[in-house]
Amino acid sequence: MTRPWREYEAITAHYGAQRAKRSAVPLMQHIDEGLTVLEAIGASERAQRAFCLHPLLQGDADLAAAFERGLSGLTDDVHVLALALEYRNIANATLSARPLDAAGDIPLSPLDEVNDMLRADKVQNWKDFALHHRATHPRAAELERYFKQWHARLGLSEVRVAALVELAGRR
Repeated sequence: MTRPWREYEAITAHYGAQRAKRSAVPLMQHIDEGLTVLEAIGASERAQRAFCLHPLLQGDADLAAAFERGLSGLTDDVHVLALALEYRNIANATLSARPLDAAGDIPLSPLDEVNDMLRADKVQNWKDFALHHRATHPRAAELERYFKQWHARLGLSEVRVAALVELAGRR
């Protein structure tokens, strides 16, 4: 499905034909499958557009580069930009290297749209982990626990995650 959004065009131009180092999966697959999940859970168009931007703003170097190029070139909607930046804030607060005692240790956003973006990201990342890394990654047990804690915190049952993974895989 073609997305007529400036944000989708920005991430498509940025990623081009790049592939993930470990799995060789096209980087745009993360965006497209995440958008499929967002649609399935009834997320707003703004959340979907902000999801397209999240890789351009999530890391410190990415944010600095986007800022230098001019953030207004990424979107024409300040709310979309705010959602992408809040996603960055929440997602970076709980990376997989940070040990968690319980799902409740994971902060969520006060913005439902950002939490929807997190749902899409964690479902899509879980799909890739289960397909490409679970059997070989040196931190597989830690990562599996990490994803399950995120899913629990986001209110996603194992059954719901499995259904969304299947849906994303069919896109």
